[in-house]
Amino acid sequence: MQWGNPQIHPLKFFDIHTELSVIRDYLLSKKWLGSSENILGIEKPGEGNMNVVLRIVTNTRSFILKQSRPYVQKYPEIAAPPERIAVEYSFYRATNPDNKNPHMPAVLGFDPDHYVLLLEDLGHCEDMTHSYTTRTIDNMLLQQLISLLADIHSTPAPRGYPDNRLLRELNHRHIFVLPFMEENGFQLDQVQPGLQQLSLPYKKDSALKETVDTLGIQYLSPGDTLLHGDYYPGSWMGRKEKACIIDPEFSFMGFAEFDIGVMAAHILMATMKTDTVQAILATYRHTVDTKLVEQLAGTEIIRRIIGLAQLPIKRDLEEKEYLLSLARKMVLP
Repeated sequence: MQWGNPQIHPLKFFDIHTELSVIRDYLLSKKWLGSSENILGIEKPGEGNMNVVLRIVTNTRSFILKQSRPYVQKYPEIAAPPERIAVEYSFYRATNPDNKNPHMPAVLGFDPDHYVLLLEDLGHCEDMTHSYTTRTIDNMLLQQLISLLADIHSTPAPRGYPDNRLLRELNHRHIFVLPFMEENGFQLDQVQPGLQQLSLPYKKDSALKETVDTLGIQYLSPGDTLLHGDYYPGSWMGRKEKACIIDPEFSFMGFAEFDIGVMAAHILMATMKTDTVQAILATYRHTVDTKLVEQLAGTEIIRRIIGLAQLPIKRDLEEKEYLLSLARKMVLP
């Protein structure tokens, strides 16, 4: 796969080690930097899983430069379509066309030739992955997140919205396929001793795997609802008692239950509250298939415990066994 248009700019990658003058020349060439604006430094605003994310600090402001690669940033051995950055751009343009939505970063620029997206800097705020450790999430922020998801799902289907097929196929494999394979190459005992043995009953459960296969087929099927595609605490930012949404590169036109199920799975894993699905649906203002939400939530719980994409979550084996058992009951018809 060719990376962008080499006639526009010779560099393939920007990262934390790129010389400031090179970044400045590039930004000036795109008219994204004022002629008297100087770059003072580059920072990492957080640990990006899929893409390189840089905070550019100038003498007048700061902003975020995000660039995708033809692989997953956290797992370079996993190939991934760099066009996912265009999906993220399309999502923001659909849900925040005038850059006035206070719950999403404004788009400042987009360069499809180099898979670069320039975004408003939300400031030195943290994502909500701390909820896995604190085992709680602020109720006001949670209500905002549910309402924001309902707003996303209410967004009229943009004409020609990217189907994001290649990234969905990669995601499908890691959600619905690999975690349920006995020989998938994942070294679970390196994550936590005993986790490999704990995973085996779920990899050998034919009824569970058959249901998950059906859910996976539905995930890959076209739908009519705009989805975020990865609606979990790593994509939620808390900013002065206001929730903000980031990282929609997994977005596609699908079915609402997928986003809700993923959200419910992570709230349940964080808080260990078994009434999570019902609590979310009490605020979510659209009609959905409750059982389908539960099935997708259960699938997400299983794959996050015995799959490759591990969470920063500290649970002993007894707690993980409880979550896996609960998730199985949620998935099965």
